[in-house]
Amino acid sequence: MTVGELFILGFHGKVIPPWLREFAAQFGLGGVILFDYSCQTRQYDNNIASPAQLQSLCAEIAALPSQPLVFIDQEGGLVRRLKEGLGFQPLPSAKDFNRLRHAEKQAILAASYGELRRLGIRYNFAPVIDVDYNPDNPNIGRIKRSYSSDIGEVEANARLVDAAARQAGVGLCLKHYPGIGGAHVDSHLEFMDISDALRPEQEELFYTLAPQIFGDAVLVSHAIVRQWDAQHPMTLSSAGIARLRHRLPETLLITDDMQMQGLQKALGTSAASLQAIAAGMDMICIGNNLLDQEQAMAGIATAVAGAVQDGSLDQAAVQRSIGRMQQRKARSPDGIEPNFAPGDHKERNQTSLPRFNKDAHRG
Repeated sequence: MTVGELFILGFHGKVIPPWLREFAAQFGLGGVILFDYSCQTRQYDNNIASPAQLQSLCAEIAALPSQPLVFIDQEGGLVRRLKEGLGFQPLPSAKDFNRLRHAEKQAILAASYGELRRLGIRYNFAPVIDVDYNPDNPNIGRIKRSYSSDIGEVEANARLVDAAARQAGVGLCLKHYPGIGGAHVDSHLEFMDISDALRPEQEELFYTLAPQIFGDAVLVSHAIVRQWDAQHPMTLSSAGIARLRHRLPETLLITDDMQMQGLQKALGTSAASLQAIAAGMDMICIGNNLLDQEQAMAGIATAVAGAVQDGSLDQAAVQRSIGRMQQRKARSPDGIEPNFAPGDHKERNQTSLPRFNKDAHRG
């Protein structure tokens, strides 16, 4: 079993390091996430230098064993890895984007998503569909990551993003389930308790949009919802993920970065990763940016493989998660997935297969 398909991993530098090549060869690899800013050096010296360099790097990543997909956070505004200063397309923050005319929005999105595809980036961790319920939220409202406090405007903008992404053949991943717009705590530093801030219509927006967006993926936050699970954040909660899976049986579920401080204080990366997979997450994202744990990645995958072998992890459930990822890898270069046409998402059957810098935001 290629347990590496369960991982989206980051690395430092502009060249694929030996450890990542060895990981992909030994375990397979689901995806790679790229950053421009390094939280370790506190400089913009990470994976991205120019469009030509990035295109070459993406091609090299895609050529690794198991052909991992390239992921990036290109929301716009502060959370965008590809910046105009290096020659990339402009992309305003969600809040500023919402103020633009319809035609301007379409032009910006067409240019941005067309660029992503040309570069070889297959998935964007966007759009943010958290409603701006708390404008002082340090993670969302204060840094303009939400389109609006009006849920209808959030949905309308998300559908515009989907239209551009579908045309370009770039998968999307909605974030941050179940909706953290009303939070008061920065999830990079502590677990967020959103029990009193989560509204039913916000949760429903994920269920409505996910099967309809190109890529059919959701990023799950480390938020706590006490009425669902008083002990665990969503990424580690069997009850919370079962609730999500009930409504979205074949959506690809990806964790927010497993190196965020809340998880680090509680468990550490390895134990948290095993618990997330046991709880039902499909993919574990470890950016190796908030922390440098590159040399620990093979050990985590070995632990996952061992847990599958000894029955600690449900082998059938893990195989279904691997199948969901492999199905997305099977998408053809023009973006059309085998055996279904755009718009048929709901009908297809996929079961056959340290220091936080706002500009370096992950998730």
